[in-house]
Amino acid sequence: MPNVDLLTIEGKKVGKVILPAKIFAAKVNKLLMAQAVRVYLSNQRKADAKTKSRGEVSGSRRKIWRQKGTGRARHGDRYAPIFVGGGVSHGPRGNQNFKLKMTKRMKRAALFSALTSKLKDKEILVVKNFGKIKPKTKEIAKVIKNLRLEDLKVLLVISDKGDNIIRGGRNIENLSLIPVGSLNTFVVLNNVKIVLMEETVEEMKKRWS
Repeated sequence: MPNVDLLTIEGKKVGKVILPAKIFAAKVNKLLMAQAVRVYLSNQRKADAKTKSRGEVSGSRRKIWRQKGTGRARHGDRYAPIFVGGGVSHGPRGNQNFKLKMTKRMKRAALFSALTSKLKDKEILVVKNFGKIKPKTKEIAKVIKNLRLEDLKVLLVISDKGDNIIRGGRNIENLSLIPVGSLNTFVVLNNVKIVLMEETVEEMKKRWS
């Protein structure tokens, strides 16, 4: 069974925590993790880019020059796409759909794969009594310092009822907070260290085992 040291908020070892094998001893599938990250990032993307067509560019619609006798090609208004300052042909319209889909089973397998990979690299910590500290930035920053994580990108996985921890830790640099129910492959791989509250491990067991 996979296990990890149980730490206090002072950073001292007080024992071991047995982690659920289904979650932390899964098969590491790098291709599946890469697919999950791609789907996640694509679904965060918004279609903000939009160009104006020749009909949307504001300005006079007077014919740019007379039809005949100039020696130049025939043209209508100066906002045709071939002119500088004119409309854009075939440009983005602001309605692109970047949404990708992935089955729940694949998402879960990718997440378990990412957590297993982090455990193998010794990048997962379990902390006792984290939920009992005061929900103040100074207190949470002190715990992060005690764990010697202040210079690293840290993901703190909290209980689904840990709103007070979010309020206290959301302003700490390099610290991301996420409830168990929102945990995903991207946030796991995008941080150097993963900190689990002791009660968070129990929630994982109930939710996924």
